[in-house]
Amino acid sequence: MPHSSARPRLYWILQIGGWAAYGLLGGVLSVVFGKFRPLIIPIEIIVAGSMLLGSHLLRLYLRRHGWTRLSLAALLPRLLLGNLLVAVGSMALTGVLVTLLYWLAEPASQGGHGFPWLQYVGYTANSFFFMLLWSAAYFSLHYFDNLRQAEIDKWKLTAAVRDAEMRTLKAQINPHFLFNGLNNIRALVLENPARAREMMTHLSDLLRYSLQLNSREQVPLARELEIVAHYLTLESLQLEERLRYTLDVAPAALDVLLPPMTLQLLVENAIKHGIAPRPGGGCIHVSAQLERPGQVLITVRNPGHYLPNPAAPGHTGVGLPNAHERLQLLFGPTASLHIADDAHQANTVMAELRLPLLAAAPTGKGERHAERSEA
Repeated sequence: MPHSSARPRLYWILQIGGWAAYGLLGGVLSVVFGKFRPLIIPIEIIVAGSMLLGSHLLRLYLRRHGWTRLSLAALLPRLLLGNLLVAVGSMALTGVLVTLLYWLAEPASQGGHGFPWLQYVGYTANSFFFMLLWSAAYFSLHYFDNLRQAEIDKWKLTAAVRDAEMRTLKAQINPHFLFNGLNNIRALVLENPARAREMMTHLSDLLRYSLQLNSREQVPLARELEIVAHYLTLESLQLEERLRYTLDVAPAALDVLLPPMTLQLLVENAIKHGIAPRPGGGCIHVSAQLERPGQVLITVRNPGHYLPNPAAPGHTGVGLPNAHERLQLLFGPTASLHIADDAHQANTVMAELRLPLLAAAPTGKGERHAERSEA
């Protein structure tokens, strides 16, 4: 990737250029406030080289120990100590090399020359000051880079949410489902008006929820379950006794946040690929439990075998990848979506959705632990 290859090159350009300018400034000041001596040039090269080495070693250390992710209160004392050690170490190395240089260049007068040890504290303070400037520049670049990456992720998430909204209108709440629902409700109008009104309520809530996707990036599981219940109830009108389902949700999992229509997508896939093709239908089991502190495991089980085939008729091939991308943008590695054959139950496909337990606003729904079977 061009970005990854350009970063090290930019780092070394700034490192070499910056410390070369530091050495050049030291040489100019030595000439202005003293007199020019041929040894000034190699001495300033040694000074700049030792500072470059020290700052690079500090960079390797802070990258290995994740200093760029620390809070300001935790970072400052570490930086002060690290910069002080670099300044002392660099000046110690400079002192040894400059003394050796005098020995080699002017052996006859080595007793009158050498590194000015009495000025060591002043040189170290100067190096410490420039290391602070180096640290400020380094972490400022990291801050703006992270800020830029956060903006990119936000744009990608916004695009993914909008894309999910369009796919939902075209696929999740597809015309075929809508027409079937309306036809089934029409058949109920004369036969059972009360149930027809109830089905219209389910359909209107489901459509309203799907049309409002662009206003929310995350919804509580409690709200998503309401939509799933609407969807299953409407599908039961078409599939009748072929569709049975159970909802088994721990109260502690109701406030977990997830992208809207994610669970509905998993349930729809279970009906489309596990229930509808089977003459005898089957049962869909939806469960949401605390897998461990801070994480919720949501599973959707349906009969069948998992055979991913994007070329299959009617397979959009985009719903699940889009859901996975939205999860990664919102939660990173703390969330995952995986579909495979159930290792513990024969002839069963299981979708596993793991989410971090981030508290949402109170749902006011109380406990929701229910089993339901629709005929």
